[in-house]
Amino acid sequence: MRVAFQMDPIGAVDIDADSSFRLAESAQERGHELFYYDPQDLVWAGGRVRAAGHRMTVRRVKGDHATLGPRETLDLHAMDVVWLRQDPPFDMGYITTTHLLDALMPEVTVVNHPFWVRNLPEKLLVLDFPELIPPTVIARRLDELRAFKAEHGDIIVKPLFGNGGAGVFRLRRDDGNLASLHELFAQMSREPLIAQKFLPDVAEGDKRVILVDGEPVGAINRVPAKGETRSNMHVGGRPEPAQVTERDREICAAIGPLLRERGQVFVGIDVIGPYLTEINVTSPTGIQELERFDGIDVAGRIWDAVEAKRPA
Repeated sequence: MRVAFQMDPIGAVDIDADSSFRLAESAQERGHELFYYDPQDLVWAGGRVRAAGHRMTVRRVKGDHATLGPRETLDLHAMDVVWLRQDPPFDMGYITTTHLLDALMPEVTVVNHPFWVRNLPEKLLVLDFPELIPPTVIARRLDELRAFKAEHGDIIVKPLFGNGGAGVFRLRRDDGNLASLHELFAQMSREPLIAQKFLPDVAEGDKRVILVDGEPVGAINRVPAKGETRSNMHVGGRPEPAQVTERDREICAAIGPLLRERGQVFVGIDVIGPYLTEINVTSPTGIQELERFDGIDVAGRIWDAVEAKRPA
């Protein structure tokens, strides 16, 4: 197949951790042709979607992991598969690319399905499953956030469309910084904040469960660094092996059909203790860590699912 990757700069990826690199490597092993482009080089004109980028080959050699051909512009309607793999923030630039990629379907398989990526933001999709999540409020008004903190005492406050652990704060019961944080965030954006009751189980790790076409294939645990509340690997969280528990399977059984129906082939959910906290559909990570710990060919399973969606 002809496969295009819409992603952040390929030269900067960590080949031992980056999921997009692993997906490209697996595609190449299957004989698929690779094309890489930056989201800013996506163009709609005259009813066609095109991108300026490079034909690409990859290899597992640090510092020499990608060879790019001459820069050229290709009509993406000629692709078999386009991967939507740039990292958040989930801003209007990101959302605009999903609108443009919509125009490729159904003749081109876009993964994950861009219409539903746009309409299933990770911190909002969980609201469809209130029975699975910790006490949560989404609000712009300070009085609503204060009332939530008064009720729950120890809380986490974070941007609604943030990523990688950026801007995540823990406010204990006696912490008086809520108003200052609210003022800071209000100066940065017009978006509401999300607050959740702090879950002490996070000290034991924030589990990432990977689902392929709605089914769990494995999990890793992300343990916060000493002195940190956040467990994201971007901010020093340590990955460890983990098992998919019965509770994890209950969560996956509840959300899996919706993800499958809406074309979300590669999804990573975050689970702390018994609670679902996020459903990551934009650019999930964790493939390589899971493959190392459990010996599962996660990238291969993802490609099996993608290939099965192509017309015969």
